[in-house]
Amino acid sequence: MLVYDKREIGNKLLAIRKKLGLTQEEVAEISGISYRTYADIERGTVNMRIETALYICKALHITPNDIFTQENVTINAKQEEIFERLKQCTPREKETALNLLAVYLDSLT
Repeated sequence: MLVYDKREIGNKLLAIRKKLGLTQEEVAEISGISYRTYADIERGTVNMRIETALYICKALHITPNDIFTQENVTINAKQEEIFERLKQCTPREKETALNLLAVYLDSLT
């Protein structure tokens, strides 16, 4: 799912930067943008241009997906629920369920 909230994007950048042990100044310098601009982006108070996002991603060794998307927790929870239900099935029921899923997935291509 795409992230549109500037603060959420900024928080992701903050977490990644801290994990890498970099300062805002270092990320700004490596990215080729001003310290003030980077600080504002990380605070979530400004929009950034696509080029700026790409420069920052390159500096942090990440992809745009790392900051502009979020994992859909609902889908992961549903997947885990299905796996748990499959564990409770008999071998024959599991085989039938997996065959049905395979047919469905094949129909998508």
